[in-house]
Amino acid sequence: MTSYDFDRFVDRHGTWCTQWDYVEDRFGVPGLLPFTISDMDFETAPEVLTALRGRLEHGVLGYSRWRHSDFLSAVVDWFGKRYATVVDPESIAYAPSVLYQAGVLIDLWSKPGDGVVVHTPAYDAFPRLIEAHGRQLRGCGLDDWAEFERLLALPDTSVLLLCSPHNPTGRVWTEDELTRMAGLCARHGVAVISDEIHADLAHREFTTWAGFGAGRWAVVTSASKSFNIPALTGSYGIIGDPESHGAYLRRLKDADGLSSPAVLSLVGHIAAYREGEGWLDALRAYVAGNLEMVAERLEAAGLNWQPPQAGYLAWIDLRPLGIKTDEPLQRELIEGEKVAIMPGGAYGAPGFVRLNVGCPRAKAEAGTDALVRAVSRL
Repeated sequence: MTSYDFDRFVDRHGTWCTQWDYVEDRFGVPGLLPFTISDMDFETAPEVLTALRGRLEHGVLGYSRWRHSDFLSAVVDWFGKRYATVVDPESIAYAPSVLYQAGVLIDLWSKPGDGVVVHTPAYDAFPRLIEAHGRQLRGCGLDDWAEFERLLALPDTSVLLLCSPHNPTGRVWTEDELTRMAGLCARHGVAVISDEIHADLAHREFTTWAGFGAGRWAVVTSASKSFNIPALTGSYGIIGDPESHGAYLRRLKDADGLSSPAVLSLVGHIAAYREGEGWLDALRAYVAGNLEMVAERLEAAGLNWQPPQAGYLAWIDLRPLGIKTDEPLQRELIEGEKVAIMPGGAYGAPGFVRLNVGCPRAKAEAGTDALVRAVSRL
């Protein structure tokens, strides 16, 4: 069995890294130890790196295609193996990013001014995306089913933008919950876009919308989150409605001129899905250990916190400790501890923090201890 060293520190300074080199942009102070944007500090799977090096050694980086069996079968086989779900290769569509595809589908399935339902607290890119496309965000609590159906029933609600697993909370929707959502959306004629970019990092059984979607629906996802390759760009979608699939491809190719994919993204996806499963499972186990460490240290500080059901983002409710707003805690973290941790207000939930522990254990411990000290001073 191959062994992977997730404890090894990789210095990301000077690589134009959003999390490390540009922490001052969001937090106003340079040089902070960051636990922020949701990428990881680990090298990607060595199997992926080997494939990328091989492609670069070929030396020619001309125009490429994504509609070929190497890419499509890698996606189909991944969904069959990981999620016991049969995917029609004709329903797959390449995209430069998950958010790009979600935006195009919102345009296709709604008109300006229509409502888009989103569970809250919400991934901070969702409100900006919806506003930029001239639609109205309609937020609903994760377990408020009455409000959820009320929003779907509004005559100008057109789309449910589902984050599954949920960011920032790490919630993994059960099959029963997803079936209930699907029934309500069908009843009210609401299209579904399921952002499943965190699915490969679920710590419990995950059900993909591709397994039972009907009508106008799409899964938008990528290997970028789970294999830490977002800088390669590239994602893909599974669009259930053939007419919408064709309309999306016309937008991609003819309107936006994006028919030639990032070839290294294709290489990375294929290698990840064909050869990277062992690395991914080892990563998930390591991240689960980081999250258990966070839980233990928070418990020692008087906070009963449970690790998320997916991902490496610790969504921590500090309100039981008297933390109701973001500003005092952020001052302590930035000025007193020299760390950058995302405030809950960025997702519409002051009194929470989102701590990224997709990193070597020693760094995760440093961030957790800094958070505990800052909270204790308040």
